Amino acid sequence: MISGALTFLIQTLGNLFAIAVLLRFMMQLFRVPFRNPFAQFVVALTDFAVKPLRRVIPGVLGLDWACLVVAFLVEFAVVLASYWLDGFPFGLAGGKVWPVMLGLAAVRLLSLTVYLIIGLTLVRAVLSWVNSDTPLMPVIYELTEPFLRPLRRIVPMVAQVDLTPLVLFIVCQLILMLPIMALERVLLGSL
Repeated sequence: MISGALTFLIQTLGNLFAIAVLLRFMMQLFRVPFRNPFAQFVVALTDFAVKPLRRVIPGVLGLDWACLVVAFLVEFAVVLASYWLDGFPFGLAGGKVWPVMLGLAAVRLLSLTVYLIIGLTLVRAVLSWVNSDTPLMPVIYELTEPFLRPLRRIVPMVAQVDLTPLVLFIVCQLILMLPIMALERVLLGSL
């Protein structure tokens, strides 16, 4: 019972921090202005882990790859801690378990990224109806527009209502159900 609660706590805190680091990477990738209070909060929250790693992992193509490495390492730690608390026999599994754990961390990081896109799109849709003048809106707009813009070329407006967020939800769910779940099943099958 305590191990289940501890697993929940580790997964929740680890995934929230990984989301913050992924947000930082995405804000840089999509050129979101870092003057915004929300962007400054994300940077302040993740600086302690990203800044030291920048000395080892340089930025390439104008992107801070240290962010992705931190997010991956956090997910790897979450996967290891979850299996350890569930009583997985790491000693008996041998060396073959480490590539599987690394693969599971990568798959879960991909899954977390897709869920992040879904969450950002949902926040954008709600804010567009409730309060489109909030200081959070420019950040959310810049983070979701690269995913919604291509869909707008395909999906027409219906009675002045943009249905592309709904289409993006469906596409994201299909990505979670088909390739990501299949990869996770393959990895879990090799344990």
